[in-house]
Amino acid sequence: MSIWTRIAEALRALREGESFADVFERLKTPPEQTAGFAIAVIALGAKMAKADGQVTRDEVAAFREVFHIPPSAERQAARIFNMARTDVAGFEGYAASVARMFGDRKAPLEDLLEGLFHVAAADGEFHPDEEAFLREVWRLFALPERVYRTLHARYAPGAAPDPYEVLGVRPEDSDDKIRRAWRKLVRETHPDRMIARGVPEEAVRLATQRLAAVNDAYDEIMQMRQGAHA
Repeated sequence: MSIWTRIAEALRALREGESFADVFERLKTPPEQTAGFAIAVIALGAKMAKADGQVTRDEVAAFREVFHIPPSAERQAARIFNMARTDVAGFEGYAASVARMFGDRKAPLEDLLEGLFHVAAADGEFHPDEEAFLREVWRLFALPERVYRTLHARYAPGAAPDPYEVLGVRPEDSDDKIRRAWRKLVRETHPDRMIARGVPEEAVRLATQRLAAVNDAYDEIMQMRQGAHA
């Protein structure tokens, strides 16, 4: 059964009166989690769009970069987006339900939060309400502070990202420790690793941008250190 077949079933359930929380509860085991991840991206993206009161073309384009939607499934995705955007339930309930769906598995939640950061930064600025939204989703996902700092450093417009924040390391760390952190992030960013932890194939294109940011940060740190020792 394809991911879009599962999403179509979820859409029918929503039309018949089920809540998004009910849908996420039914999709909490593999392979259904891949559909749950997709619906979470769409639904939380809709709630974030509502947070700043507008949906820009840049944000729509960024959403498509994060999650590839085939033409045959665009109407399904649009319906889920609109149902979430107009749902009286707050985004906090959505985020809490998604967190329960993945349980102790935090890596897919990091992937999902990164997708939301990518969309929020697409128009070149973080609206204060978007930033507050992302911070609250991070809190409800119960992710480490390092995750939020790293994503903010990578995506916040208007400022060069701190390479140490991007890698989740400190300036006082040794070259060897930084190299280990870089290699670990590269391994975790491989599409096969992302799919294995519940990210659908349609969303792993996010890995391309993440890998570029990780490699750029590592190169920048090494160049700075070589210059300091020259």
